[in-house]
Amino acid sequence: MGTLYVVATPIGNLEDITLRALRILFTVSYIACEDTRRTGMLLAECKKRYKCTGSPTLISYYDQVEQSKTPEILELLNDFDVALVSDAGTPLISDPGYVLVREARKRNISVIAIPGPNAAITALSVSGLAVSSFMFFGYPPEKQSTRLTHFKQVYQCINTLVHKPTVIYYCAPHNLNVVLTDMKEVFGDIQVTIARELTKIHEEVWSGTIDDAKEKFVEPKGEFVLLF
Repeated sequence: MGTLYVVATPIGNLEDITLRALRILFTVSYIACEDTRRTGMLLAECKKRYKCTGSPTLISYYDQVEQSKTPEILELLNDFDVALVSDAGTPLISDPGYVLVREARKRNISVIAIPGPNAAITALSVSGLAVSSFMFFGYPPEKQSTRLTHFKQVYQCINTLVHKPTVIYYCAPHNLNVVLTDMKEVFGDIQVTIARELTKIHEEVWSGTIDDAKEKFVEPKGEFVLLF
């Protein structure tokens, strides 16, 4: 029986890939990836930079096909090692993979993490906010009414705790303004830290009030992590 490797890949800077990740990605028979084109580009660049050899077969495995593709990958795991990767960062963390890992473990298939980059933890480590406890919620709900309800639940939860945790969200650029607006409605004009394009050329870690953030990021570009 094969092994399922959950492999973290760089969120920006290719030099963040680990030696272990390189070894696994070029020795497994198959790689289940969120986007075969992006993973193909990653593998090609690794071959060029790090002289890696090996030609694993890429299998498309994104949100919309997670349920339908899982049986196929489980079947492959009867005989082959398979790596699971997302577009960037650690698989399953606001990315596909939960269904596959859950079903693999149910079948006593070995599941091994190959740790590495993660945008939430990277942002937290340089935010200047408390790191002794934190709550990560991925992307806020798309629908405004659901998003407001979610923020209100988080607000109520935090207020029951003696030691207030740092709260972390991911946010796509086209949603940044509406997310900040709804956050202000529930939490007030609080201090937030916004990390953008982490490990990339235009990396930025900024702190200020929500109103300040809305003025600064008028035309947001890149991937965002919001912390408060």
